[in-house]
Amino acid sequence: MKVKPLSILLPLLFLFSGGAKLAGLEFEVMAFERWGYSLWFMYFVGAVEVAGGIGLLLGRLSVLAGVCLAVMMIGAIITHILHAEWGMLIAATVIFTLLVAYTVTRRTEIIAPSLQKPQF
Repeated sequence: MKVKPLSILLPLLFLFSGGAKLAGLEFEVMAFERWGYSLWFMYFVGAVEVAGGIGLLLGRLSVLAGVCLAVMMIGAIITHILHAEWGMLIAATVIFTLLVAYTVTRRTEIIAPSLQKPQF
C-alpha cells in the first residue's frame, strides 16, 4: 500500500492546530482576541479541526472531513484578509489548496462499492 504524503501531513496539521486551540495555548487565545472572536468560537474551531483531522484518516469519512475543513479554511482566509495578515493568508491558502486537491482525489471512496466499476 502506497502512502501519500498528504494523507499524513494534512491530518497531522489539523490535529496539532486543533489541539493547540483546545488546549487554549496563549498564541491561539491572543489571535482569536485580536480578530474579535470569542473563546468559545476558538474551542469550536479547535474541535472541528481535531474531528476533521481524525476524519481525514478514516477512509470514507475523509471526503466529508475534507469538505468541512475546506469550508472552515475559507473562513480562515477571509479572517486573514480582513486583518491584513498576508503571511498567514498565504499559509491558509496553501493549506486550503492542498486540502481541496486531497479531497478531490479521495472522492471515489464515497461511491457505494456496488456502483464502482470492477477493477481487474
